[in-house]
Amino acid sequence: MAAHQSNGQPNRLIHETSPYLLQHARNPVDWYPWGDVAFAKAKAENKLVLVSIGYSSCHWCHVMERECFEEPTMAELMNANYVCIKVDREERPDVDHVYMTAVQLITGRGGWPLNCFTLPDGRPVYGGTYFPPAQWSQVLTDLNATWQREPQRVVQYGEKLRLGLVATDLVEPSDNATPFDRNTLDAMVTAWQPHFDRTHGGADRAPKFPLPNNYQFLLRQGVLSRDKELLQHVELTLDRMALGGLFDQLGGGFARYSTDVLWKVPHFEKMLYDNAQLVSLYSEAFLHFGKPLYRATVQRTLDFIAREMTSAEGLFHSALDADTEGEEGLYYVWTRDELQQLLGAEYDLAAAYYQVNDKGHWEHGRYILMRATDDAAFATTFGIDEQELKARIAAINTTLFAARRKRTPPGLDDKCLTSWNALMISAYRDAALAFAQPEWLELACTAMDSLLRLCRKPDGGLWHSTKAGRSTINGYLEDFSFTMEALVGLYEATFEERWLQEALSLAEYAIRHFHDRSSGLFHFTSELDPPLITRHREMVDSVIPASNSSMAKALFRLGRLYDDARYLKLSERMLEAMGQQLTGNPSGHSNWGQLLQWQTHPLPEIAITGPDALALRRSFGQHYVPNALFLGGTDRGELPLLQGKFLPTSTIFVCVNKACQLPVTSVNEALKQLP
Repeated sequence: MAAHQSNGQPNRLIHETSPYLLQHARNPVDWYPWGDVAFAKAKAENKLVLVSIGYSSCHWCHVMERECFEEPTMAELMNANYVCIKVDREERPDVDHVYMTAVQLITGRGGWPLNCFTLPDGRPVYGGTYFPPAQWSQVLTDLNATWQREPQRVVQYGEKLRLGLVATDLVEPSDNATPFDRNTLDAMVTAWQPHFDRTHGGADRAPKFPLPNNYQFLLRQGVLSRDKELLQHVELTLDRMALGGLFDQLGGGFARYSTDVLWKVPHFEKMLYDNAQLVSLYSEAFLHFGKPLYRATVQRTLDFIAREMTSAEGLFHSALDADTEGEEGLYYVWTRDELQQLLGAEYDLAAAYYQVNDKGHWEHGRYILMRATDDAAFATTFGIDEQELKARIAAINTTLFAARRKRTPPGLDDKCLTSWNALMISAYRDAALAFAQPEWLELACTAMDSLLRLCRKPDGGLWHSTKAGRSTINGYLEDFSFTMEALVGLYEATFEERWLQEALSLAEYAIRHFHDRSSGLFHFTSELDPPLITRHREMVDSVIPASNSSMAKALFRLGRLYDDARYLKLSERMLEAMGQQLTGNPSGHSNWGQLLQWQTHPLPEIAITGPDALALRRSFGQHYVPNALFLGGTDRGELPLLQGKFLPTSTIFVCVNKACQLPVTSVNEALKQLP
């Protein structure tokens, strides 16, 4: 991890494992980690609390640290008047949610760094994101003066904000027992389409986030409803993201978002959760569109994950920093002189291919490598054979990548989060099936074994984070739901029922400790956790799916595989609780929309049995079937849906609504039976 801290005496954060907290461990600020000790001190000394939240790869977090938290005079002001808590938002998404929502209520906007001042009991009273030094000093001075003069007014405002936080989490009861059908899906698309950028793909605004779940939903909806216009938008978006500066054209992998509408200038941090979900998305899109660009995008992203984001235990690190040597993106950009010196006679080809021109220019004479078209189109335009182009670009990339590796690399956040690792395991599984790469499926299984070994708690629950053999923080709902989905996915790829047994165990634990019977939804935090000022339920799909929509999907698939009415009813009630939010905010409910697609379109159960069951499953994986459930085994299976389906030869059964068609022996025959 790149050094962002000063060289002073260590504070309490020196004993933490989070790379972000360790970045601040030598600040002159008397930082506390989140916990009862800090709030007890605030109550004893009648001081307001500063809850300062960020993450290791956040550019503006580093800027505010340099300008404010490393500055001795500013630190003295903070230490004298406040109890200061530093939080890694990736370790404590529950704390981040509470205070992010509070700051959004106060200011109308949010982001990181997040700085929220609270009463000694944790109720928020003021906050914002990045503060420049003069403003920060003024806030520290003025807020403390108000607290000293008019404490009751501050307390009253804190209680008003707490009630506002509670109100944001209310779920209106559904007045319809079965309010959803295919018309709801159509209405989601109709409400969404006016916000499509039909020139560059994605949404019609900046910044642009990849939001993989949005395009997974839209891809499936386009296929299920035979909507060519919708599919064109998905294809345009995926093309522009893969060709633009958002994608690291040399090293593979995607940045967190684009700062412009062109997908040109990334916010250069690379997050595991983005890359995991984008691998799944491009793998699925390849099955429908068949584009070599999508295959290459998946391959190069997984190369990046293997090279830079994989731990010794076979798990996956969290993030790469946006900054190098205090400057955002420095590791990734080039000057013309650098490129000419490195490439010599091949510079002209590289400059045309990677748009080292006005289109690729960023700032300070530096260029972001990006492409205008795929290889086939470029070869035609440039007047070069496509195979020759590929060979020459591969050599150019090798030269540039070797030169880039000599630069100071971005810092690595090397903690492994259970939820994000589950997303990456699902990604390897999805890519393995789409591209017939059994070694990727083996990596997924090995990673899941490591995850369960390191992050399974003695009581059957999960830890949220593991690093260097030390697993910490009680798991959140996202840890359970994403892991359950990954486990079901591994079963559907391998037919090993041990994965389903693990998923069932996690489902029962989550129902016991997270379920809210009044709403039918699940809390984000376990009842075993120390309470925060509110206990929220995560319902809106964002850069990662909401933990509730993920849980609803996991329960649905488990319910179908085990013919378990209880799980199916739980899932159905969760979807019903969304009411009209799906059509009111379709982009924020795309994962819920995928569940609705399963419920409103035929979802065939495809049972594959016999000695060649796994080979047939692998073959099926290379065909795009957006709605299906796979189960099977080579010689036996305990699932109810497999009973009576083991014949002397390898056989495929396509079943819909508990009625099976005549068994067949080839994938092509089975595909013809699909509704």
